[in-house]
Amino acid sequence: MALLDVSAGWLYSLRGVEEWLRQFPVAAVIVGCTVLLLAAWVVWFVIRRIILTALRRMADRTATFWDEVIMDQKVFEYLAWAPPLLMIHQGLPAIPHLPAALFHFLQRLALATVILVIIRALSALLTGINVIYNRYPIARNRPIKGYVQVGQILLYLIGGIFIIATLINQSPWYFVSGIGAMMAIILLVFRDTLLSLVAGIQLVSNDLIRVGDWVEMPEFSADGDVVDIALHTVRIQNWDRTITVIPTHKFLEHSFKNWRGMTESGGRRIKRAIHIDVATIRFLTDDEIEHFSRFALLKAYMTEKQREIETHNQQHIDPDVIGVGAMRRLTNIGTFRAYIVNYLRRHPRVHQEMTFLIRHLEPGAEGLPIEVYVFVNDTNWVNYEAVQSDIFDHLLAVVPEFGLRVYQRPSGYDLTQALSSGSHNRTLYSHQQQMR
Repeated sequence: MALLDVSAGWLYSLRGVEEWLRQFPVAAVIVGCTVLLLAAWVVWFVIRRIILTALRRMADRTATFWDEVIMDQKVFEYLAWAPPLLMIHQGLPAIPHLPAALFHFLQRLALATVILVIIRALSALLTGINVIYNRYPIARNRPIKGYVQVGQILLYLIGGIFIIATLINQSPWYFVSGIGAMMAIILLVFRDTLLSLVAGIQLVSNDLIRVGDWVEMPEFSADGDVVDIALHTVRIQNWDRTITVIPTHKFLEHSFKNWRGMTESGGRRIKRAIHIDVATIRFLTDDEIEHFSRFALLKAYMTEKQREIETHNQQHIDPDVIGVGAMRRLTNIGTFRAYIVNYLRRHPRVHQEMTFLIRHLEPGAEGLPIEVYVFVNDTNWVNYEAVQSDIFDHLLAVVPEFGLRVYQRPSGYDLTQALSSGSHNRTLYSHQQQMR
């Protein structure tokens, strides 16, 4: 009997609440919305605090990194909003005295928000796929960031059509049918996107540029490493640590230099000349020939060259007719060039399988250039510069040993010394004249 009395009491209480809500419809709407929002919040709290926490712990325990990347991109956090929103969408009919216009608007708004969070989750999933892909070696040669961004643009475009169609209670095909008439405007708005998409496909498919490549593009003052290839832009970190951002389609409109071939070849070129003062070029004396014949790097050359010259002179030159001055003889410039060849042939950091050339260039106002055109077997910039500096340190220091002089334009110090010397000579001459 006591249980029946309690049940009857609850029933009378509920009937009383129902009667009160009928008398106050605004209060009924407020109470109904509050209860529905509270229930939706409880669902969201359970999903966020319990389910997502459990998923995070499971992802941390697995050996693969895929699930951790997906969790880091907050894919499930975005999806966690969908059940509460769907609960609101389905629970709105249960709210008493809710005006029809407000009811339909809130239902459409809840459904549009569900579409928005799903689009946001799919966009985060695409970003996660790109992050996962970038951790594999193939990503260096075939980046997909541009394609991912195109997918995200299409996703937002389609999602925007569905959201607007849902809010105004129209079919999505209502908007799709009008896109054809707006195609000119669409092409104008998305011109750079379409150009960059085509350029990105060509750059990647033809393997013209990769992340990590050293690229030179003078039109944009870019000279450094490629750090990112996106749909619209390519970011280059210059050697001064600044960042140059270039539209992707500009790589098809302008020429650029990619130094990847140098890195992959295993050799980095030295192309530098030593300018010799022409006034110091002469034939070697017998004492100098004997002196250079004792050099380890020149011993074989001197012996072979002397034999060749003697044979040539005996066969083609009659000193009684032509004179001794017309005979072939060893020169200091030729001996120095042979020294450079033998020195670099034995250098451990010079690539012996690539182009090896020591040559004379055309003499000019700055003397006779002797060009060193060889490759260093280390492509690292710092190591390459160190090897190049060591080579020319030695060559410049050894030039005077051959009776040669490196050409150098007169400096202010040289002019001062010349003027001081001339002044001193004039003073000395004047003093001598007075003494006489």
